[in-house]
Amino acid sequence: MTLDSTWARRFVERAADTVSENRTALVELDREIGDGDHGENLERGFSAVRAKLASQPDDATPGALLKMVATTLISTVGGASGPLLGTAFLKGAGALGDATEIDSAGVAAFVAAARDGAVLRGKAEVGDKTMVDAWTPATDAARAAADGGSEPAAVLRAAADAAAAGAESTEPLVARKGRASYLGERAVGHRDPGAQSSALILAAAADAADDVAAAATTTSGEA
Repeated sequence: MTLDSTWARRFVERAADTVSENRTALVELDREIGDGDHGENLERGFSAVRAKLASQPDDATPGALLKMVATTLISTVGGASGPLLGTAFLKGAGALGDATEIDSAGVAAFVAAARDGAVLRGKAEVGDKTMVDAWTPATDAARAAADGGSEPAAVLRAAADAAAAGAESTEPLVARKGRASYLGERAVGHRDPGAQSSALILAAAADAADDVAAAATTTSGEA
């Protein structure tokens, strides 16, 4: 089963919900090693994204919808997270192009391009204690799942699970980028908030795919 604009719209809704639900936790993570506004900034950004979603054309492609997410985050989210996450979405949307349906290879391409966008914007690499530590294992897992013949929803779930593990892996790291880098060894023991929010957003993408599949199954059963 391929993914289409129904999935993309649900992804946006799920992402906005999960950011709102985890706002306080993200604020607390960022307070430990940053300036404490990560959760608030992301909630503001995704609230703006949700508001714009209703005005998108019915025939908007997944790529167009996710490009809207990118430009909205870049223009509304303060700090480093807006440009970083916005660029990730922008490059990911570009990988989807004008396709109306996304297969497993397309999902893997989206995740990889998003990771590359974060790297391009932040000049970070694995081990720097940034969102790249979530996006890179997600990229590897998505590619492996797609190459192994998994359906798009399973590819997203593999990416989300790997991102969650990647976010957890930032806890023992010394930050080499961003405000946390000024803390040196004091950042050890704290999870990077950008990696955590990235993992949550990828989980929202996977949950959205499951929602679409469940709805399709219910409709088929009623027919």
